[in-house]
Amino acid sequence: MHATTGKTTKHAASAPFRAADYLQADDLPGYLAEVMTDGDTRALPLALRDAADVLGMAELARRTGLNRETLYRTLSANGNPRLDTLGAILDAFGLRFSVKPARKPRRAKARKITKPKATPQRMRKRA
Repeated sequence: MHATTGKTTKHAASAPFRAADYLQADDLPGYLAEVMTDGDTRALPLALRDAADVLGMAELARRTGLNRETLYRTLSANGNPRLDTLGAILDAFGLRFSVKPARKPRRAKARKITKPKATPQRMRKRA
């Protein structure tokens, strides 16, 4: 977006949205739980980074027992955290992984085809 002032064109200043700017430490468990229920696997690492920014990397390191360098690497854009590391991070926020069966699409019940019962009228026609 450009703002014009006479003959000069200036770029309008804008900042990228950072969820961490709007969250407090008490909000983090609910925020992370909601992100996980959404089902988008790409959103969880971003949400964990936001949560780490709110809590502070030193405090997250203290709570998880992991060093800060490991956390920075794990939560970086190129990070690929191990399951135990993710578990430790989620535990630091009072959360844990849970597994449940995936929903299967409902199939329509197959109709049972039955033969018509023999009636006295049909029996007479056969004879």
